[in-house]
Amino acid sequence: MLMHKVIISAALSMLLAGCTSAGMQADTSRAPFQSGPRLQPVPGSITYGGQPRSRLTKSPVGSIVQHEFRNEFGELTQETYVVQPDRSLRLATRRVIRSPFGNDDP
Repeated sequence: MLMHKVIISAALSMLLAGCTSAGMQADTSRAPFQSGPRLQPVPGSITYGGQPRSRLTKSPVGSIVQHEFRNEFGELTQETYVVQPDRSLRLATRRVIRSPFGNDDP
């Protein structure tokens, strides 16, 4: 009898482990740290609305450019860009720093 309970428990555990949340997508727009090829600029980003008119002609390809601003929610936001071969900027990472006291500086 005990062996049956163990087998049933193991089978249920495996079934639950196989469950996924396909079709459900998490809202990552306000995640504290974001990176990857699908990262999109937000208001305040250097590349929001397109690439800047001035090119970084003296910066070597692969150089890192840091940018810090307050996002649309008033949260301190730090972004990292990488200079591309055509001298455009690629948004690589974004970090949102939230203060436990609201919109005050962290």
